[in-house]
Amino acid sequence: MGTAVENHKKAHASFHARDWAAIGQMMVENVEYEDKPRGLTMKNRSEFVDWLKDWTTLMSDAEVGDPEYIDGGSWSVARFTGRGLNDGAMGSIPATGKRLSMPFCEVMHWTDDGQCDRGEIYYDAMTMMVQLGVMEPPPQ
Repeated sequence: MGTAVENHKKAHASFHARDWAAIGQMMVENVEYEDKPRGLTMKNRSEFVDWLKDWTTLMSDAEVGDPEYIDGGSWSVARFTGRGLNDGAMGSIPATGKRLSMPFCEVMHWTDDGQCDRGEIYYDAMTMMVQLGVMEPPPQ
């Protein structure tokens, strides 16, 4: 049971290792986690882990790059660059073979037992679609 930031770093390290069991153990059973841009809310540990796996289906080499962690007591904030090669389908959209590199911000709340009970992630979905070649950039 480390600090909120230590727990957040451990969660990201487990993501890089694709250690889904370790990530699951870091979450309370009824964790609530929101993917704000997509309007998705995961309401338990299994849904959260499946959501993470979806990112690695989209980009098998998905990574949390250059993270900066901010300690907020029982809250932690991670600002990072999400990176990866789109080598897998995203819903009905086939793999584009293009690289993604864009900012993300993740906020997580940690219980006294060192487990995450809620969190949320923010990113610019339009930037993602433009980088993946799925949509044209807006006119300047």
